Amino acid sequence: MRPSGTFPREWGKVVTGYFLRRVLQGLISIVGASIVIFFISRLSGDPIVLLLPTEAPPALIEQVRQEMGLNEPVWKQYLIFAGKALGGDFGKSYRWQAPALELVLDRLPATIGLALAALAFSILLAVPFGVLSAVYRGSLIDTLGKGFAMLGQAMPNFWVGLLLVLIFAIHLDVLPAYGTGSAAHVLMPAIALGWYPVAAQTRIVRSAMLDVLDSDYIRMGRAVGASERVLVWKYALRNAAIPLVTILGVYFAAMLGGAFVVETVFAWPGVGRTVVEAVFSRDFPVVQVGVLLTSILFVTSNLLVDLSYGFIDPRIRYDR
Repeated sequence: MRPSGTFPREWGKVVTGYFLRRVLQGLISIVGASIVIFFISRLSGDPIVLLLPTEAPPALIEQVRQEMGLNEPVWKQYLIFAGKALGGDFGKSYRWQAPALELVLDRLPATIGLALAALAFSILLAVPFGVLSAVYRGSLIDTLGKGFAMLGQAMPNFWVGLLLVLIFAIHLDVLPAYGTGSAAHVLMPAIALGWYPVAAQTRIVRSAMLDVLDSDYIRMGRAVGASERVLVWKYALRNAAIPLVTILGVYFAAMLGGAFVVETVFAWPGVGRTVVEAVFSRDFPVVQVGVLLTSILFVTSNLLVDLSYGFIDPRIRYDR
């Protein structure tokens, strides 16, 4: 027989190993992202060309390049950047003349708020569509629901944003086209950003609802005369929502990445718009911090989701 207490100790070791493997993979992803963005940003050109006038003498150009550390080989520049980054120093913005990290962190709440609003919008659409498609499987409602959801994946978020501006800001003049300050300002950017995930979330809810509606306890409820509305919206939906809830972190992380384009379309003062402006001005420190911070949020969200699967289903810890 297995000695008493052996299984709990083995279970604890498995959980610890599972957690450490996922954390290590996340760190490798973040380091990889930092390397990729560092070298790709250098392909945009020499920032000295934009910082100094065209008539600047070569001696001044070389002096500024040395002061900014751009005279070193690219691989050495990365090692210098990585060493300083570990100490919290990500450099100074060439364009805004401010610490790059502080500049990006000041704009981070606007990006997170927009992503949360977009996530809420996608859930408000996906849950009713998924439930109704499952309840009325094979009907016109099911067909329309799936067609409407798939329409979201066929429309890029920047195109949806431009379409919303054209209709609601220009022709109807009922919503502001850019900026922040009120709930009306966040409405169109949230719709543009949250439109794409609606299709995937709808399919998840629909598939889960079909499984739950065929379960024994739902059939038992119908047999004893329970209200169909109560069975569907109170009991079935509660269990069908579990798969959707467990991957909300993935959708949230995806929206953080998609916010770059949407923020530019609506002049939203977030990290995405700041990074885009930094790209055009070859502001390497801001680009590196912005993309690296977004990568950290993305990896962290996926890490939490991945870990949640292990705690929800203990078998996953042994299979991976």
